[in-house]
Amino acid sequence: FKDILADNHMSDQAHLFMMASGKLQALCYKYEIEKTLRTPDYAGFQLLALNDYSGQGTALVGVLDVFFEEKGYINSAEWRRFCSPTVPLMRTDKFVYNNNEILKADIEVAHFGAKTLKQAEIVYTLKDEYGKVYAQGTLATQDIPIGNLNHTGSLEFPLTDIQEAKKLNLEIRITGTEAVNDWNFWVYPAQVTIAEGKVYTTDTLDSKALEILQHGGNVLITAAGKVSYGKEVVQQFTPVFWNTSWFKMRPPHTTGILVNPKHPLFRQFPTEYHSNLQWWELLNHAQVMQFTHFPPAFQPTVQSIDTWFISRKIGMLFEANVLNGKVLMTSMDITS
Repeated sequence: FKDILADNHMSDQAHLFMMASGKLQALCYKYEIEKTLRTPDYAGFQLLALNDYSGQGTALVGVLDVFFEEKGYINSAEWRRFCSPTVPLMRTDKFVYNNNEILKADIEVAHFGAKTLKQAEIVYTLKDEYGKVYAQGTLATQDIPIGNLNHTGSLEFPLTDIQEAKKLNLEIRITGTEAVNDWNFWVYPAQVTIAEGKVYTTDTLDSKALEILQHGGNVLITAAGKVSYGKEVVQQFTPVFWNTSWFKMRPPHTTGILVNPKHPLFRQFPTEYHSNLQWWELLNHAQVMQFTHFPPAFQPTVQSIDTWFISRKIGMLFEANVLNGKVLMTSMDITS
């Protein structure tokens, strides 16, 4: 796998690919486990293992490596937030909001400890990624019996005070215990003023686009659904199951995305370097473009991470100097 990555001029990205795909893996484990803990009469869940499996074509499915050591993208304390004897849980309709909406969340606790938690105090904090607190308080003080579906209350947060795109974090904690969990939300202004420039928008590199580029202009190509080179790669938000070799290239074929969060493109779209839930509509089932035959130094702005059995250089957005002008091209649906 190391040689395949080197052949495609991406050896220097090996660690970043591991970290970005691992963050998505951990996210999927979190929401899958929480879903089972919220399910009435669910008997439990089983993970085949917490570590990678070197058989059956090599399955890099573990949050630990084959030596049961952490890989660096999630630690035991973070894992125990959603997988431990007592887990605060949340039900909500969505994770992406406009600032003219109200963030609503129902809070529950799945408790399978040794005994009932007597008069447990459930507290909440809503803050942004810089630590600014927007709301905090005590949700309830109540007994929590053994079992799941222990409803502790509902929260509502008007978002009108948030005037720019922000990532928020809701944390629920049971005072005096190790039980704590959290979830991210994204809030965007309902009304925005779009700065208009001299940019020609098209869904293909047509003659007008070439003429504009020849004269030093800027072109935006929105190629969602029109990609040919790379169309065989099936991308979903969730990553490869087990591996693509053992299951004969059953989709999906990708394991997340890698981006530079400090790129000006994301000034009004808060993001980490990896997939998160605000990317769902843009990423899920979006076509990728293949850049295998581009110059080795070429780097897509939004890079999809291919199955490690092929490691093609692929992505959903790139920018380039073309003729005398500039092109930004994306296979994401940014117009509907």
